[in-house]
Amino acid sequence: MSLLGSIVSKILHPFGGGDAQAKPADAPASTGGSDAPASTATGGGAVAPGSVDVEEVLNGMAAKNGQTLNWRTSIVDLMKLLDLDSSLTARKQLADELHYTGDKEDSASMNVWLHKQVIKKLEENGGKVPADLKD
Repeated sequence: MSLLGSIVSKILHPFGGGDAQAKPADAPASTGGSDAPASTATGGGAVAPGSVDVEEVLNGMAAKNGQTLNWRTSIVDLMKLLDLDSSLTARKQLADELHYTGDKEDSASMNVWLHKQVIKKLEENGGKVPADLKD
């Protein structure tokens, strides 16, 4: 499964209710949004739009985690919270999956872009995303 698929699955299907091989909607080549409905984004594991409260799920995970992780602004902390590899190599892989066209050696800019894209993908795949995290 792709890194993005793992992220979406762990947040939108935290109890394994979705298709284990579900693939999130492909990222657009630009940073613009997609008009694809959420129901087609994950195939058999689709979630009704806005049916999973992303903030509630992640805050619940954070409350049970021994570390203080700022998932709201940090892609590294979000990945750590989900028990995923958050190394630069993994983030570059995620950038490739999401069609990042910037300089991957500028990790600060890439990380900000990755976080925004992951939040956007969660919303596109049926997650209810807090208003303050939307562009």
